[in-house]
Amino acid sequence: MAALDDLVVELERSYTETQQRLSDPAVYNDHREAAEAGRRLKSLERPYALAQEWRLRQEDLDAARADPDLSELVPDLEADVARLEEELRLSLAEHDPADSKDVIVEIRQGVGGDEAGLWAGDLARMFQRYAENRGFKWEELEVNANEGGGVKEGVFAVKGDGAYSVFKFEAGTHRVQRVPETESQGRIHTSTATVAVMPEAEDVDVDIDEKELKIDVYRSSGPGGQSVNTTDSAVRITHLPSGIVVAMQDERSQLQNREKAMRVLRARLYEAERERLAAEQAATRSAQVGTGARAEKIRTYNYPENRVTDHRIKLTVHRLDQVLQGGLDEFTDALTADEQRRALETASV
Repeated sequence: MAALDDLVVELERSYTETQQRLSDPAVYNDHREAAEAGRRLKSLERPYALAQEWRLRQEDLDAARADPDLSELVPDLEADVARLEEELRLSLAEHDPADSKDVIVEIRQGVGGDEAGLWAGDLARMFQRYAENRGFKWEELEVNANEGGGVKEGVFAVKGDGAYSVFKFEAGTHRVQRVPETESQGRIHTSTATVAVMPEAEDVDVDIDEKELKIDVYRSSGPGGQSVNTTDSAVRITHLPSGIVVAMQDERSQLQNREKAMRVLRARLYEAERERLAAEQAATRSAQVGTGARAEKIRTYNYPENRVTDHRIKLTVHRLDQVLQGGLDEFTDALTADEQRRALETASV
């Protein structure tokens, strides 16, 4: 209990200091510092409220134990204190600071030819339905179709408080096992699509020097290379220090394509910095940190068995049809619980 007392004291000190920082005119007038302090305060609000409730229940329990007339209240109060202690420890465990952010989702066809492109399109629709089920806004930034009618590469944005905390678990390789429509012998094929999920960076998160950008404009083209626009509206931005290239051509306006490309570029640079920091942290602690396992096969969707298996947590459900309609909550909840458990194991509690 002493350890939790110490944690609560430290939490209360951090909460008070952060409030004072936000009241400081020097911080308030600095857009970057004010945004950072605001995010910090928001992340502390729930743990702080739980800590205050835990203190009150602990006082009630101490009073009940000391008064024979209140002894019948002790079991219920003990249960309340234990529950609050568990919730408090979970809330104090390490959280990804990007969890509250909007996200950029990139989906690419993997192995399997045209069938992989069709599968990438199916994944995009599944994610869109899931986003809408969760009350998020889904936005298509750029979709490049392949000649088989599927998606070669798609870039999307998901907006809403906590979007990254939900969609970050979808990063990786999604494998499908099914009979393609073009398969006359009824043989099951295995195809893949890869998904990258990045927090959408704000201006205060990433400094981009315009002098470090190479911006090319050209005429947009559709499948097969035919021109679909008569003006140079397509935009390709190259970030020279990192070599990251982003191209957008969906909009007819060069300005709109440039704005979309900059959103994706900021997200990629932000994620690259997060992965660099995570790699440094991973070198000094035993638990895996960050999103470095993006390329691993994370989930298999088996059509003949109506089965979906998440290989990270060994969870299998036999309702593939519902999952493809956006029914991913069971996986998200289990993966979140697993993340919290691992965070608790590495915490200094």
